[in-house]
Amino acid sequence: MGTDIGVTPVGGGDGTTEAPHRRRRWRPVTALAAGAAVVLAGGAVAVGVSSDGGAGESAGAAPLPPTTTTVARQTLVDRETKTGELGYGTPRALDTRYSGTLTWLAATGATVARGKALYRVDDEPVVLLHGSLPAYRVLRSGVSGRDVRQFEQNLTDLGYTGFTVDEDYTSATADAVRSWQEDLGVPETGQVEPGRIVYAAGTVRVASQGAEVGDAVTPGRAVLSTTGTTRLVTCTLDVDDQRLARKGAEVTITLPDGRRTTGRVGTVETVVQTSAGAAGQDPVTETKVEVSVTGDDPAALTGFEQAAVDVGFVAAQRADVLTVPVAALLALAEGGYGLQVADDTGTRIIAVKTGLFAAGRVEVSGDEVVEGLTVGMPGD
Repeated sequence: MGTDIGVTPVGGGDGTTEAPHRRRRWRPVTALAAGAAVVLAGGAVAVGVSSDGGAGESAGAAPLPPTTTTVARQTLVDRETKTGELGYGTPRALDTRYSGTLTWLAATGATVARGKALYRVDDEPVVLLHGSLPAYRVLRSGVSGRDVRQFEQNLTDLGYTGFTVDEDYTSATADAVRSWQEDLGVPETGQVEPGRIVYAAGTVRVASQGAEVGDAVTPGRAVLSTTGTTRLVTCTLDVDDQRLARKGAEVTITLPDGRRTTGRVGTVETVVQTSAGAAGQDPVTETKVEVSVTGDDPAALTGFEQAAVDVGFVAAQRADVLTVPVAALLALAEGGYGLQVADDTGTRIIAVKTGLFAAGRVEVSGDEVVEGLTVGMPGD
């Protein structure tokens, strides 16, 4: 027979201590938060466990639980919910490199495809092309580099021929450029100024206009802001939450009307945000993590132009583990937690090791913990 340890006796009404054979009382533990500490309800007597892991017989039989549950095997997922914005992503401002008069610009909400004009200065177009490398120099015969290959690929995709797509800008490339410039209605120089083209990953959507037709513009003036055309959710996280932003990780998206859908983490970028400080103080700079989430079912994200949504990130996950409701846990006087097992022989308390807390359940393990084990759900 094991020897009882950690049994807290109940005081008698006359100030004496009652004999240890009186029945022990307990209340269920309360989870303060997913993964947080678990505490015994105030005023309850902690349950003791004998040295062999079972309830000590000298303490008397434990009361029958008011209800029971069974130990279940499952994948336990702990989600953290953050607020995101449903839209088309973070807008990118487009600055002109020309001086002149703004004679036309694409309308807000319009989409602009490769080879089409984003805006016009002095009635000459600034054209969208596809690529990740910004235009940074004049392209002319004799220059070589990745930017040449990127531009020549666009020229080929627009239907111009007579040259080889490589890293060398040749006279053949210049001839094709003259044909392209003729179609655009700009001087046929055979060379490409960096201000004539804007690179983006694909077709863009005009998010807003930063100027009006007729405005005099100079280099550095923002005339448009653009986004991609795919509906997505953007979340701005604190650096401490960066662990949630795993590229490709699955998330849940809860829309304003209560509908739920799933998505995946796309791009993850570290950004620096600057906000105005208090009067007489310097601006406040914060480092944030900006996460874009694409929907598994794009149609599910339609119906809202812009809206705040809840995004459920997976903070932790444990596959194929044994779990019970958190309310089934008992706090043990000697430390740790236990379960009240109910079987044909009666009831007893066993010690268990706890793992992940999530969604009102907790991972449990121990020598006697098996799938299907019947355990009590202690009442108040």
